[in-house]
Amino acid sequence: MKSIRLFLTLTLFSCSLQAQNLQGRLTNLGPQIKASVIQGSIFLQDKSGRDLVYTVVRGNPAHLLGYTVDEQKMILDQELPGTDGAWDMAVSTDGWLYVPGAKGRLYRHLPGTEKVEDLGVVLPGQTTVWNLAAGKNGEMFGATYPGCRVFRYHANDGFSDVGKGPMVEGENYVRSLAYYEKTGKIYAGVGSHADLIELNPQDGSKRSILPLEFKNKEFVYSLEIIKGQPGGDRMLALITNGSFTLVYNLQTEKFEYQIDEMDMKAVSQADQNNRIYYTLKSGLYSRDLSNRQQAPLKLEEHAGSANAILYKEKKVLILNTDAMLLVRNMETGVMKGTKLNIPGQPIALQSIMKGPDGRIWSGGYLAGGHAAYDPETKQHTSYPGLHQTEGMTVKDKFIYFGIYPKGHMYEYNTEKDWDVKKGNPKFLGQIPDQSRPFAVLSEKQSGKVFFGMVPEYGKLGGALVSYDPAKSELKSLGLVVADQSIVSLTYANGLVWGGTSISGGLGVMPSTKVPKLFSWDVNKGVKVDEIIPVQGANAITTLIHGPDGNIWGMAGGTLFVFDPKTKKVINEKVIYPTPPLTSHVWRDAFLLAHPSGMIYGTGGSQLFKIDPKTMNVEVLVKPASLLAMDDQGRLYFHRSAELWQYDPSFK
Repeated sequence: MKSIRLFLTLTLFSCSLQAQNLQGRLTNLGPQIKASVIQGSIFLQDKSGRDLVYTVVRGNPAHLLGYTVDEQKMILDQELPGTDGAWDMAVSTDGWLYVPGAKGRLYRHLPGTEKVEDLGVVLPGQTTVWNLAAGKNGEMFGATYPGCRVFRYHANDGFSDVGKGPMVEGENYVRSLAYYEKTGKIYAGVGSHADLIELNPQDGSKRSILPLEFKNKEFVYSLEIIKGQPGGDRMLALITNGSFTLVYNLQTEKFEYQIDEMDMKAVSQADQNNRIYYTLKSGLYSRDLSNRQQAPLKLEEHAGSANAILYKEKKVLILNTDAMLLVRNMETGVMKGTKLNIPGQPIALQSIMKGPDGRIWSGGYLAGGHAAYDPETKQHTSYPGLHQTEGMTVKDKFIYFGIYPKGHMYEYNTEKDWDVKKGNPKFLGQIPDQSRPFAVLSEKQSGKVFFGMVPEYGKLGGALVSYDPAKSELKSLGLVVADQSIVSLTYANGLVWGGTSISGGLGVMPSTKVPKLFSWDVNKGVKVDEIIPVQGANAITTLIHGPDGNIWGMAGGTLFVFDPKTKKVINEKVIYPTPPLTSHVWRDAFLLAHPSGMIYGTGGSQLFKIDPKTMNVEVLVKPASLLAMDDQGRLYFHRSAELWQYDPSFK
């Protein structure tokens, strides 16, 4: 008994010492980037008839905000636990406000109260709820990813899969949703290969109504039913890529015509003259849907892009993406606006890197923006204005950013003031059909910068892109590995080496089974090698030039060492299991060579250390993602919105 007590005492003492040592090495540097980016928004009334506007501000977690329209007074600021944002809102027939979560959850709130209910995950395996549509008798329908599902929720019944499986087999997205109360039918807009499905929620039967000529497009991205139109109620369907709107007559069940310029993010119901209201390129417009020959009427030049819009009592109410609450009196033509107070929220980090200034640069997820942390002064500086950065690299005094969406590339001169409007960072260009530049490499021999790309939604095949600063020339070098994306890059033995993922853009299944390691001759402009270094992985998410002159990489959870001269794998070791591919994999592991001679890495949500001589692996911290190192050899990783520092030299 004494020996057992002694063992437990020694064990607890050892754990305590390890915890103290880890605590000394670890520093939470806190959130780096805050944003006041609003998403799903809606105008409504509470039970007393008071006009309110609700919106969701992105963050970790997101917050549901409510304001009075007349006084612009905030009446609600509540966390949405477990989600970082919401794209839509809808009010049920019994007066509940429903909010779809970006993590597959559904929330509800009774306007005028202060309580928000978390109703949980809508269906197993669904990670995003995109759109909502109110049905009858208090029911609510929702659209999901990645299962391409439509669910129903009712307080008495809970959740159910009313489509009884995907709306379209092989697709991931139901991106938009509408409910037609006269027939009880649901309309589901599908992507990333466009389709429009009419669903009977009573028996789960489905039929595609989208004409074949539009099924080569990307998404049916938005749906809106406009009631009371002469000749029948109409449904508007925004089609991307192409960005045009189809007008569908719900009475005749025919597509009538196409509108080439119309922002479908928010559309009002029709006024007494059958005119709807919407924004386009910051202007406020109206049009009569029943008269296809009649041109739209531009009412205002500077209304912004509407998140929510409402026509009521000869007034048009707008909440735009800049959180401006606008009210236009249609009789006088006067529009007034008030900027709502949107509390900034911490947002998740998408990328980190040491800049040429020695600071640790961060890029924000979805809401975008950047920040830099100075390890010496411990000061944080914000750099707003760019979208979501997937990858960064440094060349001399410049930082190069690979930006989502649409694969934009930028160059920032760190010796000059950050001013996006004045061209610093400078926009370098983009490559058609390419979306996410995760891999960014500054190659010293040629002086060029290389970007490895993930293609657009629904497509396979990521390009290798080069930028020549001396010529200010950005060009695509083509799809180097067929049907695969390029997600990691390094340089060794006179060649650029790239690692691929079998995944393409979201919404398409891989056509290949194993990622490749390839080499590219910069001078000749040709691919030299294409090798499978490790079996059983889905992506090679990191490559570095190791201290021994070899290439060190991670394929899934397997570390491999590759000799670029003999072009053979000379060592490999499983560090953590490779999870099965459920949707896509573009990024997981990061490696870097430390001045101590050790190699540090993150992957599988952990920070680990590798001894290159023995190949012993020590797991240091969980959870941990991304990886960077400052000039003093201190390591940086993130947990959601927080940047953390790990000091290997702490004793």
